[in-house]
Amino acid sequence: MKKILFVCLGNICRSPMAEAIMRDLIAKEGLEGKITVDSAGTGNWHTGKPPHEGTRTILSKHNISYDGLKARQITKEDLNNFDYIIGMDAENIGNIKRLAGNAQSGKIKRLLDYVKESDVEDVPDPYYTGNFTEVYDLVTKGCENLLKEIKQDLLK
Repeated sequence: MKKILFVCLGNICRSPMAEAIMRDLIAKEGLEGKITVDSAGTGNWHTGKPPHEGTRTILSKHNISYDGLKARQITKEDLNNFDYIIGMDAENIGNIKRLAGNAQSGKIKRLLDYVKESDVEDVPDPYYTGNFTEVYDLVTKGCENLLKEIKQDLLK
């Protein structure tokens, strides 16, 4: 079983969007029993809250379920429990690595590391930009490419 954790700042926009998109892709591939997905934020401001209205709207537009998603903060235990810890931007990666301390590992990556053709390295935060469509497109491409890598990993 491979475990993926998507991480953003507050866990209401980008990381729950990535979690929902990846769950949808996993279901379409019939890999539910082989890959699990979760999301968290580096901050605790939104703990217990559902995804942002903009995230819910764009996911609904694409018929992707976000049922049951609630914001939570990343924990030190998460660093041990997940095979892939995927941050949305450099700030998130820095916060995750600070939490990891000496236990840093190669499993901490930025989502757009999986999108070689992207002109940007960070998924912009739509909480501030309002551009949920751009974020959806970037997150979807990142999730598709990450899933390809994980599928290769599962074949080993």
